[in-house]
Amino acid sequence: MDKFAVIRIGGKQYRVSEGEEILVDKLTDLKTLPEVLLIADGEKVEIGKPVLTKSKVTLKVVTEVEKGEKIDIFKYKAKSRERRHVGFRPKYTRLLVQKISN
Repeated sequence: MDKFAVIRIGGKQYRVSEGEEILVDKLTDLKTLPEVLLIADGEKVEIGKPVLTKSKVTLKVVTEVEKGEKIDIFKYKAKSRERRHVGFRPKYTRLLVQKISN
């Protein structure tokens, strides 16, 4: 079993392991460290209450702004000939997990 961690960035939680790239919502402040909630290394599991203060996950920014898939939103009201179409592409930041340390 590999070593992995659960971190919180921007209000969302991600399960990460070393050498893995993750897509998170676009980060405005790239210097903030993620909160480490859990670290598992084989049979040894450390759970924070609510965070692990001594543990650290080192991240590197691969791409600062990356566009996601287009999301289409259709609004329709029956019998009133009202239709509306809105679309957008969310912006993400791609991060590389370099090191997980206890």
